[in-house]
Amino acid sequence: MKRRDFFKSATAVTAGAVATSLAAPAIAQGNITWRMVTTWPKNFPGLGVGAQRLADRITAASGGRLTVQVFAAGEMVPPLQSLDAVIDGSAEMSHGAAYYWQNKSQGLSFFTGVPYGMTSRELTAWVRFLGGQEIWDEIYDQFGVQGFLSGDTGTQAGGWFKNELTGVADVQGLRFRTPGLGGQTWAKLGAAVTNMAAGEIFAALQSGTLDAAEFVGPYNDLALGFYQIAKNYYFPSFVEPGLATELVVNKAKYQALPADLQEVVRSCAQAAYDDVASEMYANDPRALATLVSEHGVQVRRFPDAILEAGAKAASEVIADIRSNGDALTKKVAESYVSAFNLLRTRTEGTDMPFLMAREKYFKFS
Repeated sequence: MKRRDFFKSATAVTAGAVATSLAAPAIAQGNITWRMVTTWPKNFPGLGVGAQRLADRITAASGGRLTVQVFAAGEMVPPLQSLDAVIDGSAEMSHGAAYYWQNKSQGLSFFTGVPYGMTSRELTAWVRFLGGQEIWDEIYDQFGVQGFLSGDTGTQAGGWFKNELTGVADVQGLRFRTPGLGGQTWAKLGAAVTNMAAGEIFAALQSGTLDAAEFVGPYNDLALGFYQIAKNYYFPSFVEPGLATELVVNKAKYQALPADLQEVVRSCAQAAYDDVASEMYANDPRALATLVSEHGVQVRRFPDAILEAGAKAASEVIADIRSNGDALTKKVAESYVSAFNLLRTRTEGTDMPFLMAREKYFKFS
């Protein structure tokens, strides 16, 4: 998809959509209509499409008893106000990433991703089976909402840079779009960090407001057109090793649903987590091949000096949270660290040796 066509689609708002966004949730003959606002552009590969697919799955699984209407970024509210729309009741659902709301609670960042932290499989193991969901619920209870994992990108790309990085000195003063705890880690390395929604990044790179930006990976980044401005594409991200998206619902309205519809929402969100991860895995390699062969993108690895300094900075960020965060944020951090130390024994003791052996000894002809 050409970038101009993508954003033409992304910014189109029909009169019907506007009218629908102003209407109250419909309840007729026992059927309910909920509105989902998202942080993603309309038809955005992987994440935006994943939000629509989740809405369609809930609608289908409920037999239409719970119909979910999706509003892309800016159609109903600005992208980084989607959670607030659920909190204030102007929407019943939002689809985004928990680390976008770290200004409400820094503990929320742990449910998207942590620098040098859990992979996607480790993260879902913590949330589903090692107490993460229960602490997440405690945080969101303060705002009257309920969060569910709803997608995963896998290990992300490190970002797009106008100039090649040769060492930590090149990071000093670098104007870099990167959110969450990863942004705090890059800031410790000397970058001038900011966050902005997906649809705003290209213009900021083009105007010179940004020197570098990371979003997700090849599948998304190809659609956003970053290759037109920056040609140095760094892999892998050391601050976003397995990033999750979230579905957030108004908790009172969720609990007022019949038990079977509550289970539909929960199970469909869980299915979407795996669905988006698989879609990313399938499409990232193909998109990267296109970026390299058709657009002259240079794929690079971060210098070891940056990786080492980034690990030190990440450790300091997490240590500060564990020492100085509020009680609930500290509780999240301790649960995360405990699960991480357990789960890495499985990943590094079983998965990693296999992958190293496969890389060294095996290939199909």
